[in-house]
Amino acid sequence: MSSLTSGVYPPPLSSPEQTHLITTIKDWTIANGLTIRPPPNPKADPNAVTAVSAPVTLFPSPFPRVCFEQGRVVQQSYNELYAAVSRDEKFIEDMVNEVKDGDDFIGQLWNIHLKVKEEGYTQPLSLGLFRSDYMVHQDCTSEPPTLQAKQVEFNTIASSFGGLSQQTSGLHKFLANTEYPLLEKNISSILLDLPENKTTQGLAAGIQAAYTAYGDSELGHPRCVVFLTQDGERNVFDQRHLEYQVLQAKPAIPVFRLPFSEVLQHTSIADTPKRQLLYKLPRNPDKVYEVAVIYLRAGYGPGDYPDSKGWEARLHLERSHAIRCPTVLTQLAGTKKVQQVLATPDLSVLAKYINNKTPAAQELWKTFTNIYPMDTSPSGLEARKKALDPQEAEKYVLKPQREGGGNNIYRGSIPSFLKTVPEEHWGSYILMELITPPPVTNTILRNGALEAGGVICELGVYGTCLWDQNSGKAKHNEQAGYLLRTKGDKSEEGGVAAGYGCMDSVALV
Repeated sequence: MSSLTSGVYPPPLSSPEQTHLITTIKDWTIANGLTIRPPPNPKADPNAVTAVSAPVTLFPSPFPRVCFEQGRVVQQSYNELYAAVSRDEKFIEDMVNEVKDGDDFIGQLWNIHLKVKEEGYTQPLSLGLFRSDYMVHQDCTSEPPTLQAKQVEFNTIASSFGGLSQQTSGLHKFLANTEYPLLEKNISSILLDLPENKTTQGLAAGIQAAYTAYGDSELGHPRCVVFLTQDGERNVFDQRHLEYQVLQAKPAIPVFRLPFSEVLQHTSIADTPKRQLLYKLPRNPDKVYEVAVIYLRAGYGPGDYPDSKGWEARLHLERSHAIRCPTVLTQLAGTKKVQQVLATPDLSVLAKYINNKTPAAQELWKTFTNIYPMDTSPSGLEARKKALDPQEAEKYVLKPQREGGGNNIYRGSIPSFLKTVPEEHWGSYILMELITPPPVTNTILRNGALEAGGVICELGVYGTCLWDQNSGKAKHNEQAGYLLRTKGDKSEEGGVAAGYGCMDSVALV
């Protein structure tokens, strides 16, 4: 892939160099908010202010320029595609019906939509802060081998790490200018092609566009943006970077954080035809704001709905006039079943939503990998055979309809896992061919300790889109920066806060 991967990168470090680099990185990450909350500790002082460095690589990982540009170029097309999918109620209903017998969570989300539809939606605008995730696929059937970005998944809700991603790019640029040139096996900053990353500004621009499009309050209240969060959120600083960026808008945009568990306690719906969402400031209930945008960093998994109150809160938000990021329909558009159907050439579903003959659409097609249903269709039955065959299963990953890490079943674990699931529920999974990236090495700093060796990198490209759900017209459609997450090549999950992966940035090669 270039001299950066020829065996001399990353350079070997002496013990004093390791110690110095660790100290430098720990100080920079704390000083610049490249941090997460530590895991809960019942013995810790509840009033203490605690933060630890997010796990990061010591060096930016080499990433093929052609794959990086491929992901960036198609993002606006992906924004357009998923906005269009979210408007196709019949298609989403068909996808829900395919999986809901084995996935009650998806069925519950669909029921929310049906209830609001019966009453009538009052807010036509939808906001998406999206992230399309890719891995580099090395096709060795050609000579020389070709490299392409292949999509792992498309995230339509709680697309995290935009704030920490920008900070990680900043860390590696700082090290390239100050530390790498001083190593015994030094790296000139000229050698490293580190692309600019302004993810925080890009994502904030999407929220600001929605806030502006909402218009002035007809009730005379000041407007605000609400970040809906999980209880005990460890990835709080990632969210704060975005929050602080939104707050820099002129004129100022008030931003408040609200735990999902407290939605019904601190918000109400105005008794008007529009059903405006009103937020009472918990520390001063006399202050009432009209919520223009509700940004969900919670609500993407069953754990956020421990009882009926959780579903009541989601219905409460969905029937309000606030611009939701995302709506229930947009969240459902992000299910793995939708991804599988869009990526299946024989079904020609993609052509319903975007002009399939344009160069942009052709580039989008190139990012798809082989994904199969696990239903009782001919291709589904064929996928079941592969999933149950211990040797064949080594080439695949089995995915449920879930956002967030830790849900997938890999390779040899697939056959035994399926035997624990009722066969009538298999249709709620999809079977994806594993992407085979070229070998890359790096060193990860996690909890003060170094982990050196082979790594796998996953590129996330962010996009923001504001569209009218009735007309389909996009009011804002932008690519919004990137994320690189890296994990040891023996790890199968990539969640950073969950302790699997780490933050990284791109060195283009």
